[in-house]
Amino acid sequence: MDRPVRAFGVPIDLGADRRGVDMGPSAIRYAGLAAELEGFGLACDDGGDIAVPSPEQADPDDGTPLEGRAKYLAATAEVCRDLTDEVADAVADGHVPLVLGGDHSIAIGTINGLARDRDVGVVWFDAHGDFNTPATTPSGNVHGMALAAVLGRGSFAGTEWAHAPRVDPANVAMVGMRALDDEERVTLRESDVSVYTMTDVDQRGLPAVTREAVGVATDGTDAVHVSLDLDFLDPNEAPGVGTPVRGGATYREGHTAMEVVSRTAGDRLGSLELVEVNPILDDSNRTAELAVELGASLLGKRIL
Repeated sequence: MDRPVRAFGVPIDLGADRRGVDMGPSAIRYAGLAAELEGFGLACDDGGDIAVPSPEQADPDDGTPLEGRAKYLAATAEVCRDLTDEVADAVADGHVPLVLGGDHSIAIGTINGLARDRDVGVVWFDAHGDFNTPATTPSGNVHGMALAAVLGRGSFAGTEWAHAPRVDPANVAMVGMRALDDEERVTLRESDVSVYTMTDVDQRGLPAVTREAVGVATDGTDAVHVSLDLDFLDPNEAPGVGTPVRGGATYREGHTAMEVVSRTAGDRLGSLELVEVNPILDDSNRTAELAVELGASLLGKRIL
């Protein structure tokens, strides 16, 4: 890839129950992100952090839709608006935005920034569906609604800060699913989103599944967004995540998947994010270091 990268940190944990993912951007930077990318010839500048209020400064019930609950929705919306503008500006400047989380609610801002002037496909690596709405969520946590928000489901329909009309559900592929809520399971079956569970990975292999997922995301689109929740990996590989789930990808599978995306998406790779790194739960920053490695593989680093 010959385009430079611009990194943004979004130190937010408003969308999650467990504190700590707000320190994810610092942990990823400390793990050597810029040096890793520059080490294989990729220019990287740092756009700094998006301002985020702490939970103590924000009202959890401010902005809650009438037909459900979404905690800290007004504050999350403001953060996502700011991130949308920063991502859109970076793309206009010829950069590939690399967004560091923070909880997964930041995907709303990243995708909307990339999709401001183009049709966008999404490859979503995650253990969870993130397909709840304020009416179906069992927790009220917005990080479990991010993809539903982008696709305008439920009360997110038509919201100027969340719903991205230029993202077609038929161009969204989810890889690594293994922890879905009951309502998510039903709505995903009924949607046009392509869902690849860990059973699919076991049966077909992650390279084949990933190639198909990228094919879904690139079919008729102008750019692809890749969202990597580190809980896509097994907790033995990535212990420092917000919501770990056993049975995820191995270290080498993670790298292979990122390399497949890099090779098959090519110049249409538009933006990426690394989310849900929680240093409080980590072991010697190994999850943040893994995030750096996987991000490098996605951006073109190779063994040979």
